[in-house]
Amino acid sequence: MTAQTKETVAPDLLYSTAEDDLRAAVRSLLADRADAPAVIARIESDTPYDPQLWKALGADIGAAGLLVPEKLGGQGASHREAAVVLEELGRSVAPAPYLTSAVVATETLLALGTEDGPVGELLGELAAGRKVSVLAVPFPAAVGTVTVTGTLDGTVTAVADAVAADLLLVPTADGLYAVEAGAAGVTVEPLVALDPTRPLATVTLTAATGTRLTDAEAARPAVRRGLLAGAGLLASEQLGLAEWCLTETVRYTRERHQFNRPVGSFQALKHRMAQLWLQVVSARAAARNAADALATGSPDTPLAVAVAQAYCSGVAVRAAEECIQLHGGIGMTWEHPAHLYLKRAKADSIAYGTAGRHREAIAELMELPAP
Repeated sequence: MTAQTKETVAPDLLYSTAEDDLRAAVRSLLADRADAPAVIARIESDTPYDPQLWKALGADIGAAGLLVPEKLGGQGASHREAAVVLEELGRSVAPAPYLTSAVVATETLLALGTEDGPVGELLGELAAGRKVSVLAVPFPAAVGTVTVTGTLDGTVTAVADAVAADLLLVPTADGLYAVEAGAAGVTVEPLVALDPTRPLATVTLTAATGTRLTDAEAARPAVRRGLLAGAGLLASEQLGLAEWCLTETVRYTRERHQFNRPVGSFQALKHRMAQLWLQVVSARAAARNAADALATGSPDTPLAVAVAQAYCSGVAVRAAEECIQLHGGIGMTWEHPAHLYLKRAKADSIAYGTAGRHREAIAELMELPAP
């Protein structure tokens, strides 16, 4: 008798025609509304978010509803398409709450498995781009301090994009609550963050009220699923960031002359950029694998996400560091956007778990000794 073995389906790491078309539309929009001068001007203002940009991206292009089924008003697409949008947002470091609202918050609601009632209504609002929602957990670590005593009381620090949110999804020991950001008893206080293109804030709830979406038993796996999707697709943002840094560095070193020759022609710099190119190509494979695993519901999704984050975090930081150094003096100026990419890469490297924590997860999933 022969043992039956389960056939393993290889992940699809290539981009479809529809994904390429989506990329072109998003890139064109961001080039028009979120180029480097526009982003720098925004972060220097009191309103880092551009509502018109979000409307164009979320509603007009339909990116906000990519993960939401069509019957709820979404596009009925998958994490692969959402990953393409995040790659382009990483390329421009545009201050848009796409990762936190259209991915993490949306995925958390979808994981509840309830399409009727308030959950379905919220998903329809998010898909249409009419509301922005964030999961009220710290960006660097998924732990909050909200308690339930008939009303919602507590404080959660370092919540990403809370200043742009219309709605807060608040996980508590009693379940998951939807709380209007402007409701009585809700205070959102901006923090000074390393990455000004993704502001953080402290959310304080004092005798606040909200709509209970589900109990704690269903809320816990839903929140975990939302954070897993966030970590997996964050790798695509890191990929887009690294690709921009590499492309701009190669372009600059071809144009910048020293000793009557392009600085990019020096062998030492060629080796550094070639090594970085190899790392970016590997990061693309890891990020696409994570997006495909999320899209197909692969049982290896936690492993794919952990691998992507363990690798892509370091590549994004190194690409941004090389970009600044190889641009020379101009790379150190405020007017050049290189510093925004380094700040975004550094902030992303500790979001939804550090690379070290993801390496530990890999060891646990593969039952290997901890690194």
